[in-house]
Order: sequence, then structure tokens, then C-alpha cells
Amino acid sequence: MSVSRADVERVAALAELAVAPGDLAELTAQMDRIVGFVAQLSALGDLSIGAAEPMGPRETPLRDDIVVPADLVHGPPELAPEFVDGFFVVPKLGAMEEP
Repeated sequence: MSVSRADVERVAALAELAVAPGDLAELTAQMDRIVGFVAQLSALGDLSIGAAEPMGPRETPLRDDIVVPADLVHGPPELAPEFVDGFFVVPKLGAMEEP
């Protein structure tokens, strides 16, 4: 299968791309090469799952999940102006204050 200039114009219109008339010849050649590469895949035969023997290990060993706290240089109480009972204390926003 080869790609024609009309095919490129149709694809450009469907993709809503503005293609300059001077670029159509180059784009046609590029798309024709892409279609040619894809056509070569048929020479590889059936590549569906199960048609070929899988490579590598059949099972991936899982590692234990270990939770490690972050190693901070300075803890939150040292960084925050106010840190009470494990929470950062921030001032109220002016728009949210009651009159």
C-alpha cells in the first residue's frame, strides 16, 4: 500500500492541521515510509500473546514493603513558626474571619 497526496491531505484535515502545499510532497514520502515499515511487521508472523515463548523469569519475586520515615535534616517543629500536637498552625485568612 502506498500513501498518496490525497491521503495526506485527508489525514491533515481530519487532524485539523494546517499543512503548507510545499510540505505535502515531503509528508507524503514520510507517511509512505511509515506505512512501509508497519507492513514489514506482517513478515514476523503471529505475535499474539501465547504464540511465542515468554522471555525472562516466569514470576517476579516481590519484596517486603518496609515503611521508613523520611530522614529530614530539620523536623517540622524546627521549620514551622507554630507546630502544636503534630499540626502546623497557620493564621486565619482575613476573608474567612467573622465580623
